[in-house]
Amino acid sequence: MINFNNVSFVKSAPSVKERPQDLYPEVLIVGKSNVGKSSLINTLCQRKSLAHTSSKPGHTRLLNYYNIDNKFFLVDAPGYGYAKGGIDLDRLFGTMMDEYFTDNPYLKLVLLLIDSRREFGENDTEILNYLIENNIPYFVVITKTDKINQKGRSELNKRLKEMNVVENVYYTSSLSNRTLDQLKTGIEQLIK
Repeated sequence: MINFNNVSFVKSAPSVKERPQDLYPEVLIVGKSNVGKSSLINTLCQRKSLAHTSSKPGHTRLLNYYNIDNKFFLVDAPGYGYAKGGIDLDRLFGTMMDEYFTDNPYLKLVLLLIDSRREFGENDTEILNYLIENNIPYFVVITKTDKINQKGRSELNKRLKEMNVVENVYYTSSLSNRTLDQLKTGIEQLIK
């Protein structure tokens, strides 16, 4: 069993070519800027400030590698979408991720994060289609589910079904250990 609490930040890398030397499998986290990637990392690993959280979108600009129990790397990718200061996050994400996906035999799983309160955007759909077309294993992780009511959850489920996303969907909240335990189990089963 993987101990997610046994975690350390390893390095930030501008490209996959500068990944850490250890040849561990990788679980990549992608999503819109401000979707809750850092919060998910902190909650999964039960560390309040392991990954820096910010109210300002566009904080992550590099690939951040976290060693989980000497079993795999959790890799936090830059967000896509909006950022203050005129930074083109889509271009940054696109350039970095093209290389990451095409030149990385260690990638075992992608966690595509979607904010439960937001619509699937064009970028989300493009990434989902890319993962499907290239047979890259993925989980859709719905974040901030504590912030929506039953009607919102029903509408979200309807949208997911319309997109043919019915398997490997995890509804998470930083307030619920049960949902995070299910996600941990899913990750563990896939990287073994």
